[in-house]
Amino acid sequence: MTLTTAPQRGIKQLKRSDLVAEEIKRLITDKNLSPGDKLPRESELQTQFEVSKGTIREALKSLEVQGLVKISTGPSGGGTIVEVPLDRTLQLMQNYLFFKEVTIADIYTVRQLLEPALAAGAVPHLTEADFHALEHSIACCDPTSSHDDLLSQRREDVNFHDILAAANPNPFLRFTCELINEMIRQLIVFGNRTPQTEQRRFGEANAQIHREITQAARERDAGKVQALMAQHMTDAASSVKRMKGRLQGRLILDAETLRRVTPAAKPPVKAALTPKVKGELKGKRKVD
Repeated sequence: MTLTTAPQRGIKQLKRSDLVAEEIKRLITDKNLSPGDKLPRESELQTQFEVSKGTIREALKSLEVQGLVKISTGPSGGGTIVEVPLDRTLQLMQNYLFFKEVTIADIYTVRQLLEPALAAGAVPHLTEADFHALEHSIACCDPTSSHDDLLSQRREDVNFHDILAAANPNPFLRFTCELINEMIRQLIVFGNRTPQTEQRRFGEANAQIHREITQAARERDAGKVQALMAQHMTDAASSVKRMKGRLQGRLILDAETLRRVTPAAKPPVKAALTPKVKGELKGKRKVD
């Protein structure tokens, strides 16, 4: 197989290994391969694309860095297709936003546009297990009933939104909202001067609106769910502003860095949910 060289677009042409990486992506699509499936052996890829072993290995390494492939060694080694984790996607987006001036107001503007539609779209697909998970999340984040610390309660606020996201059948909308939720977990913090009474008031308000959203969803009233979520997003944005929430750094701390310097958090309430961040920066309080 002869590689097709990408047309010149005002920048230098792709390296040969990058072209091979793109061809491997095309191979994955053409053969309808899924996470867990094995790629052909290096020797087979080398013959198929008529390139050297070094070029194939560089191409596979590039795909591994992108999170699309896992490379293993040994007799049964090679490339295995994996699903790109949300954490990895967040890291890549942070690289793109490295020099952008993103604010909390920007993040909540997007949430106000997307979360109501996400929640309404999830309503017909919520199962009894989903409702149980939503109710468990509410109990964990409500300061009047939870024995968890305020930080854990705020984390559960975001978990509630992940449960709704997991039930929405629109993969692009679900992905976008889960990505924003992950940003909120990892990057938005309150300073130590935020009074606990303010944190508690915020938690109580979140728990109450979450109860109302859950009840409307049980009634399969998608319109009411959408209206309640719109109100919730507006109130949350105002609360975060009042409590002087801020982004830590300039969207440059990635998930792996956070995990290396922080303790582990408890597992999520539902195995099918997006993996939750495993730590928090010492002395910071994170926010829904």
